[in-house]
Amino acid sequence: MRTYAGTMWITLASLGLLLTAGCPRGEPVEVSYDFAEGAQEWQAAVVDYSPEQEELVAFTGEIAPLPEELETDATGFLLGGSNVSDDLFMYLTRQLGPADGIQPNTGYRLSYTITFASNAPTGCVGIGGAPGESVYLKAGAAGEEPEPVLDPQDNHFRLNVDVGQQANGGPAASVVGDIANGIPCEDVPDLADAPYVSLTRTHTHPDVVMSDADGNLWLIVGTDSGFEGRTEVYYQAIDVRLQPVFSLRLK
Repeated sequence: MRTYAGTMWITLASLGLLLTAGCPRGEPVEVSYDFAEGAQEWQAAVVDYSPEQEELVAFTGEIAPLPEELETDATGFLLGGSNVSDDLFMYLTRQLGPADGIQPNTGYRLSYTITFASNAPTGCVGIGGAPGESVYLKAGAAGEEPEPVLDPQDNHFRLNVDVGQQANGGPAASVVGDIANGIPCEDVPDLADAPYVSLTRTHTHPDVVMSDADGNLWLIVGTDSGFEGRTEVYYQAIDVRLQPVFSLRLK
């Protein structure tokens, strides 16, 4: 997948298009979302499970009050699901367009600041992997809308853009880190009642993301789980800076 940019150059050149590398169009775009103010057009979804597993996954994606131990009356965007398929990707996505300052056919470098609350202690052992260190936070973007599609080969819902698998990223999303919250596992006597901790992670997605011909792209933030149990994460805020690095134009 990471050779795609080179392949695209050959194809565009053969179609009579000129890549104006190093000539970005427009200023950087900066967007900020605090989920204390609601969903703000972010959408929640889950993939990597079969239709027969839907009830067992018991996916939750909604604005909800933050846990009381965070000592705030604010809300967050709760994503929760049980990983019964050995691999579960729960994600948020939001479309950006010309009204946000996105230019058509432009490559962007994305830098994220993500604040979220996790109740996964550090250093625990779990089925298939740790509840903290084996659940990977990912962030990126795509030039087409991320959507679950049913793969007829294995009868599982898969994402139509490449976000990698668990500890490996893809062109549409890369690994920010894990969701272990820093509380030693031995200090949590009951994992079912483990406290939430608010964490902030910064990350620059290594792949340049192209907007489409109409000036749209879709932000992606989510967790890719190797822990065969239930994960629940509250996203509190997402800030993104999109730096244009090149654009495409007709000769």
